[in-house]
Amino acid sequence: MNDDPTYKLPAIGRPPEPPMLRKIALEEHFNFAGAQTNSSAAVGLDDIVRAMEYDKNWLDMVGSRLLEMGENRLAGMDASGIDMAILSLTVPGIQGILDRAEAISRARDVNDYLAAAIANHPKRFSGFVGVPLQDPNEAAKELERCVTRLNFKGALVNGYTNTRTGAQYLDDAQLLPFWEAAQALRVPVYLHPRPPLDHRSYENHPELMGATWGFAPETATHALRLVYSGLFDRLPKLTVILGHLGETLPYFAWRIQHCFEYNPSNKHVQKRLQDYLGENFYITTSGNFSDQALICALLTIGADRILFSTDYPYEMMAPAARWIERAPISENDRRKIAYGNASILFGV
Repeated sequence: MNDDPTYKLPAIGRPPEPPMLRKIALEEHFNFAGAQTNSSAAVGLDDIVRAMEYDKNWLDMVGSRLLEMGENRLAGMDASGIDMAILSLTVPGIQGILDRAEAISRARDVNDYLAAAIANHPKRFSGFVGVPLQDPNEAAKELERCVTRLNFKGALVNGYTNTRTGAQYLDDAQLLPFWEAAQALRVPVYLHPRPPLDHRSYENHPELMGATWGFAPETATHALRLVYSGLFDRLPKLTVILGHLGETLPYFAWRIQHCFEYNPSNKHVQKRLQDYLGENFYITTSGNFSDQALICALLTIGADRILFSTDYPYEMMAPAARWIERAPISENDRRKIAYGNASILFGV
């Protein structure tokens, strides 16, 4: 019946079909063989997936896509309306290297490799710096080199950093030179997940350790450590990006703030958590294509602070693109999230 022309009216005033909405994506991962350290003491991607008991076929498929930064990746971007992808070294990246000198050398190698890949497609790719936080001063220098000479758009840090003396979180006072460099250069730092340091609560449940659940509380806690260390009070122009629509923080922000105010401790910061989220953080849509989560994020931090991302190749580009094209939000907010906010933040 619906195909019967009796039930249709001619759409005389319908304009031509618009092109796919332009997009800039910024949690898009790569890897290459030379990035893997030969140190037996380092933590690598293989170690992570083994701990989470990932399927080998899945890992092989994702692994091959991580290595490819040419025709196939560009075809996926074209089909999804992604004009530019800001690429970053996959987890654990430089953060998984225990040796200080090796981390410094490996970071430079990775960043130079990425710069060469960007040079092949300068209008389609840009990059985030891999930083050797095992030496904060060298991390600051590498960030400056890559931003000022290679036109990278900021840094991506894969969670805590492994060192010879243990894991180091980003609120450690020794890392202040790195944060000062990020603020001085006016570039953001993307705080990307990695598995929790303590696996005991996931005993017999490796399926919960990664993106299913463990990544979010680990990364949210890491972000809260930055807030409650007073880092943003000391460096008020600093910008941190969180993926996956804020790693649950937009949803929990009110309760965290409420309980912090009534917690009988002597800890104080200058603003509410909601204020820091709205002034010092951006969040991306990477791997969280949920209308409900997006609306919560909009209500908590606003459309000006949300950026489009896909989390490729751990997620595919097409579903991410289709979702943001159809999400139940205003057209103005849709354009801000898809490309407008990133254009302003990164100058692209």
